[in-house]
Amino acid sequence: MSNKNKGIKLWLWLARPSYVCPYFCRVRPEEFRQLEIVLPENPGVYRYYDRSELLLYVGKAKNLRKRVSSYFRPDLHREGRLRMMIDRIARIDFTLTETEMDALLLENSLIKTYQPRYNIRLKDDKSYPYLVIRNEHFPRIFPTRRLIRDGSTYLGPFPSVLAMRTMLELVRRIYPLRTCSLPLTPASIARGKFRACLEYQIGNCLAPCEGRQSEDSYQEQIDAIRQILKGHYQKAAGLLRDEMKQHAADLRFEQAARVKKKMELLEQYQAKSTVVHHDITETDVFSVVMKEDTAVVNFLHMQQGRIVISHNLEILRRLDEDEATLLLYGIVELRNRYNSESKRLLLNREVDGLPVTLNVQVPRQGEKKKIVDLSWKNAMYFLNDLIRQRDDKQQDTRTTRVLAQMQKDLTLNRPPAHIECFDNSNFHGSSAVSACVVFRDAKPSKKDYRHFLIRSVEGPNDFASMKEAVYRRYRRLVEEKLPLPDLVVVDGGKGQLSSALEALSQLGLERKLPVLGIAKNLEELFYPHDPVPLHLDKKSITLKIIQQMRDEAHRFGLTHHRNLRSRKFIATQLTEIPGVGTKSAEILLRRFGSVERLFSAAPSEWIEAVGARRAEAIRLWCEANNSGSEANPRAGESNLPADVSIPKAANESPAAGETNQITKESPLVPNENSPI
Repeated sequence: MSNKNKGIKLWLWLARPSYVCPYFCRVRPEEFRQLEIVLPENPGVYRYYDRSELLLYVGKAKNLRKRVSSYFRPDLHREGRLRMMIDRIARIDFTLTETEMDALLLENSLIKTYQPRYNIRLKDDKSYPYLVIRNEHFPRIFPTRRLIRDGSTYLGPFPSVLAMRTMLELVRRIYPLRTCSLPLTPASIARGKFRACLEYQIGNCLAPCEGRQSEDSYQEQIDAIRQILKGHYQKAAGLLRDEMKQHAADLRFEQAARVKKKMELLEQYQAKSTVVHHDITETDVFSVVMKEDTAVVNFLHMQQGRIVISHNLEILRRLDEDEATLLLYGIVELRNRYNSESKRLLLNREVDGLPVTLNVQVPRQGEKKKIVDLSWKNAMYFLNDLIRQRDDKQQDTRTTRVLAQMQKDLTLNRPPAHIECFDNSNFHGSSAVSACVVFRDAKPSKKDYRHFLIRSVEGPNDFASMKEAVYRRYRRLVEEKLPLPDLVVVDGGKGQLSSALEALSQLGLERKLPVLGIAKNLEELFYPHDPVPLHLDKKSITLKIIQQMRDEAHRFGLTHHRNLRSRKFIATQLTEIPGVGTKSAEILLRRFGSVERLFSAAPSEWIEAVGARRAEAIRLWCEANNSGSEANPRAGESNLPADVSIPKAANESPAAGETNQITKESPLVPNENSPI
């Protein structure tokens, strides 16, 4: 060996069924450039190992020399995981194959067996249910998840146990099969070793154990079942149709009726398959979608224009594989898994490396394009669902971490999964309300928010309002035996905190509920009976969540307070008119803009706005209060129908001392410039 190849030792031996050449070298990746001299230019599979003999990567190549040497070209600047893998390579093995397709199959097998770190990961590695036709006399058919190489036929895999059981029930209802595990050899049957069981009595078996059914007849049923399980329903239906006609010709009409019922069962099951196009025969449809490091390959298998198999395969990228490479892996894996022998493939993108014996098409329009689009939609939906599930898991992990951090920062006995925060809002003591917002798992639970109209407090008294709201809230929780929160937060300093503690003390909950107050100016946290506030880091997640709760309680309470004030403002002196409520007052003010314009309008306009009955009530009220004679000379002239009934209260005069006249100076009545 020349000096140029110093450090590289080569062993070559013959290994069945292909040549295997392992290379051992020192950990200097630049020496791999010398491999161009010794690597063959044949298709095959190469494997990279590190110094601890850990398999790093398995790859296939149409030309091993070009493919392997491309990893170590000095003009290419590798980054990320590819650079890390190249730096770890200490040994290279390769296996020669006859064709590129053989290399692809061998690569797929090695990846599933060894799961190298830098190869794509086929996440769909769970065991799927199969139906097995045993390799025995009078074969049994039963479900299994274990594939044993004993000559038996395995049909599937099925996407779910329900789909497998549905198919098994169908074939058993059409064809009477044995379910026992007796060794039914011709010799044992001839000796009369077995007796028919209850399955024969109820018609589920034809008793081959007693020789009542020949092995040839039984095998014909098995062959028909194979056709059904492979999706060839019409072949099985044709056999049943011939059998029915034969029974009818022999005047065995009862047997013909039973066969006809079996045909109907088969047709009903076939009708459940998705019809795509009757002109499209046995075809495999594949599509691939990819987001970041996750890809999904969808597989649809079609028989006689119907989709009989649908499967989604999740693939995790390890290096910089493109969609075409991932689609190629998916095609090989899924065709092997379902033992597909279809010669036609419909794909959503071009792929290199498939055998030339396959009819590979990438349709651009027509019915075939619609099928590929359907496959792509299934893959995209499955991928989005995977990403959503992954985000949910990450969110659960984040929530657990956040709650643990809050428990540590606030020195609580348990993580605060349920927190409630209180805040007050009023306008110079009027329309006083309190708000209670609820956070569960560090997120707002808006369905649990509550409002409190302060009833026992006169004037602007924030402390008393806080006490009433806290008392009413937890009295109800105690009475209804609902779970108490893990933490109570009040918006305010020591005064509001003391008021909340008084309310809890009256309920006997002072030692059961952790309480703290948050002061807005310096974002200080106050604990009961502790004069020194707690100052958390401004970037602390605990402080941010408490601030979010405080702001949410303020927003929720202030919104309710403003709505309450708006309703009181709308309730002008118009609502004192018998028959005119809040809604009618809103309609009138929105229509006329002000009370003055309302009284200046003609009665016909009142009728158009709120109807004849309310218009007459307004006119009578104006006359009784001397409001319409000056503002509207026509108010006394009734243009209403004679049969309109007038509320009695409208004829009553105001009590002595009441000042319910409407004037421009009244603060409750908007003037002409009021923006209503």
